[in-house]
Amino acid sequence: MKTDKSPDIRQPIVTVAGHVDHGKTTILDSIRGTCIAEKEPGRITQKISFTSVPTSLIESKCKNLLDKYKIQLEIPGFLFIDTPGHAAFTNLRKRGGALADLAILVIDINEGIMEQTKESIEVLKASKVPFIIALNKIDAITGWTKKSSRLQESIEKQVKFTKDDFEKKLYRIINSFITLDFDSDLFYRVGDFTKQVTLVPCSGKTGEGIPELIVMLAGLAQRFLKGKLRLEKEGKGTILEVKKEKSIITIEAILYDGSISKTDRLVIATLDKAVDTRIRALFRAKPLSKGFELVKEITASAGIRLNLPITENLVPGMPFLVTKETKLEEIDKLKTSLQKEVKQVLKLEKKGIIVKAESLGSLEALLFLLKKEGVRIKKAEIGNIKRQDIALAIVNLETNPLDAVIVGFNVTVEPETKIDEKIKIIESNIIYKITEQLAEWREKKQLELEREKLKKLTMPCKIQVLRNCCFRQSKPAVFGIRIEAGTLRPGIILINEEGKEIDKVKTMQKEGKVMEKAKAGEELAISLPKITFRRKIKEDQILYSAITETEFRELKKNKKYLSQEEIKILQEIAEIKRKEKATWGI
Repeated sequence: MKTDKSPDIRQPIVTVAGHVDHGKTTILDSIRGTCIAEKEPGRITQKISFTSVPTSLIESKCKNLLDKYKIQLEIPGFLFIDTPGHAAFTNLRKRGGALADLAILVIDINEGIMEQTKESIEVLKASKVPFIIALNKIDAITGWTKKSSRLQESIEKQVKFTKDDFEKKLYRIINSFITLDFDSDLFYRVGDFTKQVTLVPCSGKTGEGIPELIVMLAGLAQRFLKGKLRLEKEGKGTILEVKKEKSIITIEAILYDGSISKTDRLVIATLDKAVDTRIRALFRAKPLSKGFELVKEITASAGIRLNLPITENLVPGMPFLVTKETKLEEIDKLKTSLQKEVKQVLKLEKKGIIVKAESLGSLEALLFLLKKEGVRIKKAEIGNIKRQDIALAIVNLETNPLDAVIVGFNVTVEPETKIDEKIKIIESNIIYKITEQLAEWREKKQLELEREKLKKLTMPCKIQVLRNCCFRQSKPAVFGIRIEAGTLRPGIILINEEGKEIDKVKTMQKEGKVMEKAKAGEELAISLPKITFRRKIKEDQILYSAITETEFRELKKNKKYLSQEEIKILQEIAEIKRKEKATWGI
């Protein structure tokens, strides 16, 4: 087997994506022999981390499988990115495209394809990133036991009811992929890896199937990435995390192309304008997430840590360039180029909601999801929710109440910021929950706004005159009623069951208190100024609100905002009008 690797070839960058809690980090743990998943709050990875897996490890762990599938490794290894739980994080960018060269899409074989899985597939497809499927948690299939060190033999040797259950779950997933326009099959049955999606059953918990997963990934790299991993001269990277300590900033980043040395300068994009800085110390991530080592030079692809002189406004997700240039004019050109790229990521509109996030990567992911749902965004920034954000949301309240909302991922409201109760603030440290809560709030708010508009119309109402409750016979007639359905307000004209107009409600009282409205089930007294009780009004009589034909048609058009009781009243009023030979209908 070929072991010498070309120095001009970089490691492929691999993103591990999929639905939350399907075991992405656990699979990486199995590869690198650590237990990071147990340390994560809620066991949902919230920040991106990286793991370098050298070819020497792959060859020592998977030699027999590499020989079986005749795979000669020419790559120097893999650099894995463990992404946060939501699919949109697979959209982590580099200059000119997706940061990832390959992807492992993790699916719990027992749960199948979920909504977030579909979104991962959409993003990977749009980004043209080749991927394989890890069918995780086979150890949770009833009766499953490891029968062999080779996965194919282990599958074939399972007892009948376990194998039947496995195949039932497998074909459910295969059929789901067919509906998504993908042909997929088990790794040892795939005939053409360029036309079929490879499925690898595995268990991040027990390690079964992990060698096969690594080998299939290696095969995918050999087939799809020839010529695409050549190193460029210019060093390029993406910041993943920023830490401030006194007079030093420490950043962790992915160097995805070229090289970097301690004597180079960095040009880094920020929220306002790009900056350039020298490097105080340069560290390379050791293989398998075992810390960092101090070095003088690093070649891509690599996880790196840099100590920089204090530079304000550095935030995660921002791109950077490595340069040996010292001329200010050339450095300024690089700054302009980088900052233009950031502005393209944060494309905004004149109207929309306010979005805040802890990093550029998080912000981009959130914008990706919101725009996919048709949500317009007026302001998008990194950092906590401030007084200015509240003020802008209040302006939105006047123009479009649906935009009077601030959403924030992994941020808080700054101390002493006065919150207006009319403004909705949605905060979460799990990104897909933000989009769910926003959709729920907007639907509820839309219903509230539409109901408010309908209040200008005469709303459906049905009342019954109570027995022995006449308090005044005329000028005005005052008597007791019960609201059978709908809402009654002063000013509403009442009609009887023949459709004849009775009178307009002047006032409403309950237990001596004047009322502005009354709902179904309430009993109260009303006054009608023009009628005499027992002439036009009788005990037990049913009365309705008088709705004009125009109002009727408007209510019919918006009946999704009416209650079932109100719709029923409209039907009764329509029947009254039908008897009058009117053309109303619902």
